[in-house]
Amino acid sequence: MKGTPMKTLLLMTALVLTHPAIHAESLKAASEEAAPTQAMTEAVVRKIDKDAGKITLKHGAIPNLDMPPMTMVFRVQQPAMLESADVGDAVLFHAERVNGLLTITTLQKTP
Repeated sequence: MKGTPMKTLLLMTALVLTHPAIHAESLKAASEEAAPTQAMTEAVVRKIDKDAGKITLKHGAIPNLDMPPMTMVFRVQQPAMLESADVGDAVLFHAERVNGLLTITTLQKTP
């Protein structure tokens, strides 16, 4: 039978390429590349305005926003975040530009 080794080789190649474990590993690797870790920035709380959902921080450089150290006001993504901090607390935070507004997406008190 002419061509049988070639057909077998093609069939085996197709089976290997469609094996679910191979796809699962490639999807896992792709998702790890697509989900970068959030850089946290050190800051000190200067003011909290719970009614407005804002916090004033004296912060270090924020690399993902290309922002130098300064003191400024941020909105918080969740108002409950403001319950975990007091004026004078050292905190770590992550901020993003959400709908054009600088917004804190993660806020945690440092020990």
